[in-house]
Amino acid sequence: MPWSDFANADVDEIVDKLTTDEAILLTAGVGFWHTHEVARLGIPAIKVSDGPNGIRGNHFFMATPAKCLPSATALGATWDTELIEEVGLQLLANEAKLRSAPVILAPTCNIQRNPLGGRSFESFSEDPFLSGLIAAAYVKGVQKGGIGTAIKHYVCNDKENDRMAYDSILSERALREIYLMPFMLAQKYAKPWSFMTAYNRVNGTHASENKHLIQEILRDEWKFDGLVMSDWFGIYSIDLSINAGLDLEMPGTNKWRTLDLVNRSIQSRKLTVRTVKERARKVVELAKRVAQEAPELLDGDGLERTVESDEDKALMRKLAGESVVLLKNSGALLPLQPQSLKKIAIVGGNAKAYVLSGGGSAALKPSYFVSPYDGIVAALPPNVEVTYSEGASTYMEMPSLDFEMLTSTGERGWIGSWYAHEDDESMATVSQPMERRLIDETRIFISTSSPKGITRRWTMKLEGQLKPRAHDCTFEFGLTVAGRAKLYVDGKLVIDNWTRQRRGESFFNSGSMEEKGRVALKANTKHNILVEFCNVRSPADGDEDQMVMDSNPGVRLGGAEVQDADEKMAEAVRLAGEADVVIAVVGLNADWETEGYDRKTLALPGRTDELITKVLAANPKTIVVTQSGSSITLPWADSVPAIVHSWYLGNATGEAIADVLLGKKNPSGKLSLTFPKRLEDIASHGHFHSENGVVQYGEDLYVGYKHFQHRGIAPQFAFGHGLSYTTFVYSGLQLSKPEVANGDFNLIASLTLTNTGKRSGDEVIQLYVSMPSTTDLSHPTLLLRTFTKVKDLHPGESRKVNLTLDKYAVSYWENRITRWVVERGEYGVSVGASSDNLALSAKFAITKGFEWNGL
Repeated sequence: MPWSDFANADVDEIVDKLTTDEAILLTAGVGFWHTHEVARLGIPAIKVSDGPNGIRGNHFFMATPAKCLPSATALGATWDTELIEEVGLQLLANEAKLRSAPVILAPTCNIQRNPLGGRSFESFSEDPFLSGLIAAAYVKGVQKGGIGTAIKHYVCNDKENDRMAYDSILSERALREIYLMPFMLAQKYAKPWSFMTAYNRVNGTHASENKHLIQEILRDEWKFDGLVMSDWFGIYSIDLSINAGLDLEMPGTNKWRTLDLVNRSIQSRKLTVRTVKERARKVVELAKRVAQEAPELLDGDGLERTVESDEDKALMRKLAGESVVLLKNSGALLPLQPQSLKKIAIVGGNAKAYVLSGGGSAALKPSYFVSPYDGIVAALPPNVEVTYSEGASTYMEMPSLDFEMLTSTGERGWIGSWYAHEDDESMATVSQPMERRLIDETRIFISTSSPKGITRRWTMKLEGQLKPRAHDCTFEFGLTVAGRAKLYVDGKLVIDNWTRQRRGESFFNSGSMEEKGRVALKANTKHNILVEFCNVRSPADGDEDQMVMDSNPGVRLGGAEVQDADEKMAEAVRLAGEADVVIAVVGLNADWETEGYDRKTLALPGRTDELITKVLAANPKTIVVTQSGSSITLPWADSVPAIVHSWYLGNATGEAIADVLLGKKNPSGKLSLTFPKRLEDIASHGHFHSENGVVQYGEDLYVGYKHFQHRGIAPQFAFGHGLSYTTFVYSGLQLSKPEVANGDFNLIASLTLTNTGKRSGDEVIQLYVSMPSTTDLSHPTLLLRTFTKVKDLHPGESRKVNLTLDKYAVSYWENRITRWVVERGEYGVSVGASSDNLALSAKFAITKGFEWNGL
């Protein structure tokens, strides 16, 4: 019978019929991306796929081209729950269907505790209310489309170094008010189908084994009745995670929950069959829900597809444009007036670079991509001359050669040939390749995509030709590997990353450091490239282990022409001096911000700051466009007249940036996190790192803007900040009479917003609450409690806006009684355009407090 018939299954009957072994099998995955099927009972396997800024599908290696959305921080910067819900329904749900994946591993709604966190770009904000309401909109939209979400990483997964082991030590109040709040709001307003636990420990116990988090809070208090899964390789025991309530171990490779080990735990009475069946029930329930909501994905062919439409491209461009933040615009330099310009100089290491997302599981192969340079040039009239210079490099590893390699027949890419070894333990290859195929990428994360039936140890040879250069040059290659590899150019060994290695952080901490080698290239000559790769790691100083890379093998070849750094800088400065306007596009990329490790600095890479300073001296009409997924320091910010922060914008990057620079889009994005003047100003500075496995959340409630206000520290750009090409005036704040009834609270704040400028625009109205001064407890000065985006307000138009406050707006967690408390007393309301630009204020009183629990 078709798998979709499971939509009518009687779950009680199915679970009752499960044998113990079948129940055990259901509690862990199969392969990397599927749950277990039980054909005897008609239970289908469910495929999941990575998010959060797009749906990659099953493969890191030669992935199906997909739509890459802006990073989560960019989605947070829209402050637009309606738009995010639309994107969830129209883009994400449909992309999941094209990948035959009825559940997506998204959204990520951890807190931006420190922008150094490697995956900070994957989380929406430093503020729990903004994070939670955007997450709820994301979940609601996706699930309206019949696709389930796995909201993650529950909880306190706020950094990457030592991520499997570090222990987040924090107060229960901070846990509740800051770190759990986004998940709580998503559960209240959207009810995700599933939750994914974090890798780390929380107050002594790993999240995947934490009964307090999974059972007491998530299930008992919040009444979550869906499935709880682990992050990939994120459980560390058999009985502890099962007894704590974790239903599904993922993935199904190198797993703990094998028939042998779980049965032994049952026999030793560490587990009961009843508990195992409770866990299996949730997998059965998820399978039934998928059969009801997305039956075509169960009975379809399972193939992954790429489909583009003009409507999708327009929505992606709109979404990217809505997230762009205009940080500064002195003298109304923006928007550019191209009719008055003859020459524009574009400089910077990110202008032509392939920067669309952060790295790790969020990365995917885009179905199309528009660079900032291409987007700007395409938007300018043909009479405007554009000059370009990189000026200063911004890459960590040598740039990808994805578009620089050709096969011997002229196709883009190179040919990969897999060779089996004589046996599983041998290092000697057989003479004939087992498989040959065209590969169009030079960062090859093979993961689990090696040919079926190949030996445990295997070799891959990658052969192609480097695109001819127009002139003689010295070319520097970089070779990084999870395994071992050698690079040959025209038959000569150039890089040996095979014999001995230096361990690095690449390929999810499985890879080597990048090794480099230089070659003299002749003009108009095709140079032959050969990389020989084996999935067995080489010895390294202090680590002689030559283990087989079974789940994370990969190799990356990058390269670039060697240019004198001073000459590049001088060229950019010269072009700047000759131009009417300079656009400097600078920032980070997926090497700097990625899953697997944390950043070490908030500074822009290399000589970027020097480039901006020198270009500005050559031409005071310099516009800086920054790209990063989280905060960066901008030491030249007070001097540069115009700064645009674009985050990572996905496929439509260049189009969205050009729309804002040239005024096709009036910017309305607001910062979803604070930009500090220096790293030392961040609340968690000094106790962000894992020290002997412990991370002390010493800042407690004072995360992000709450810390800056509490300490009286001026940020570079405040949380919620973002300018427009028009101006707005806030007036007439009025508060309704507070209503307290049936364990809830209600108050409506109304005000008038007027567009006093000359262009139509959108404005995000932010409302912050101050707790009573009579309280015995400490509270942050201001707490974001609600917001709304007023859209398409015309010049001279006034519009009345209502914002509703509920019990969440006036509650705090009381550790002593393990309840939320609403105190009687006088509360403050502040409304405005950002956390440090609050034009209106008022007060209200609660005469009778109350306590509550649950949602």
